[in-house]
Amino acid sequence: MLKILHTADWHVGRSFGLFDDADSQKLERERITVVDRILGLADSFDVDAVLCAGDLFDEPQPDPQWWQALGERLAEASSPNRPIVLLPGNHDPLLPDSVYSPSHSFRKDLPESVHVVDDDKFALELNDGAVVYAAPCTSRAGDRDLAMALPDREPDDNRVRIGMAHGSTFEMAGSTNFPISKEAPAKRGLDYLAIGDTHSWHEIRNGCHAPIVYPGTPEPTSFSERDAGFVALVSFRRSGATPRVRQQRVNRWTWKDTTVTNMEDLRKLAKDDLKSTVLRLRLDMTVDMQELEEVDRVVGSLQGTKAVNPRTGACICDRSNLGVNVSGWSIDNVALPETITAVIERLKGEAESNSLAQRALLILRRMLNESLQEGA
Repeated sequence: MLKILHTADWHVGRSFGLFDDADSQKLERERITVVDRILGLADSFDVDAVLCAGDLFDEPQPDPQWWQALGERLAEASSPNRPIVLLPGNHDPLLPDSVYSPSHSFRKDLPESVHVVDDDKFALELNDGAVVYAAPCTSRAGDRDLAMALPDREPDDNRVRIGMAHGSTFEMAGSTNFPISKEAPAKRGLDYLAIGDTHSWHEIRNGCHAPIVYPGTPEPTSFSERDAGFVALVSFRRSGATPRVRQQRVNRWTWKDTTVTNMEDLRKLAKDDLKSTVLRLRLDMTVDMQELEEVDRVVGSLQGTKAVNPRTGACICDRSNLGVNVSGWSIDNVALPETITAVIERLKGEAESNSLAQRALLILRRMLNESLQEGA
């Protein structure tokens, strides 16, 4: 039985500007670390080939640190009995000066068992009477159906035929960059069409034994992606038989977009195990000054500090809809200087809609409380 591992959309070198520097670097590094898990999985399942269907880099000319790190991993995992096929996608198209150019150091240092698809006529014979056909993206955008660019099956060809392309099928929502026809497997005599582009797992079966499969990105890249974090393990018995497609999870991070509307839900969230969660926390509620201190403590524990590890994998907090009710706050039975009283009243007037005023008022409250405790 022939077995392949099909993956796509690694986006090595992608940046994460929504997050602070520490969390951004953590997420960037994970795009390399997940490759270790993918290649380890290929070894564990003893697959016959690893097919990487485009957008392996986030751009055609990534920073050297990224292509060097990926090149090292591919070299360590290389085996003459397990070829790895790298397909340029629309994010990392095959250009004269791209990372896939024959003159680029990344390409020159690849072991012989790692193959770059650099021609529409690319064909790679596998063991057990199988062949891989592929066509690369040569620009960031286009309307050419790269799956239909693959060769037809000859009448006497009884091999398992696997196609590779990068693009969008017509029933997918959004644009159809490098559109791929659902009829391509039947028209080109394929037993499986391995594609990349969308970041979610998706299988298309169009009344043909040969499925079209998007494995999705192995590590999510945004909060909007669903069914991400997989590779496809595919087994073939013979040509003309429906292959077995197994969805295998490889991601470390789960991205979660959570809106909290009351303190009780925030307290519950603070107790959850979020070590492998990339969290966007939206605070949509109104609190008093005492509750605001608790909000700060909870958010601080989720995000961490220089001295304290965060309780999440990474966290951003949206406080734009966090209101503060300051009308009931006062320092009772304490005679304050007129200047401080005036500052308090001004901050109270602005705090309901101004986060900086909220922070200033909270700091002033803490300082006054500490001063009163010291003088008691």
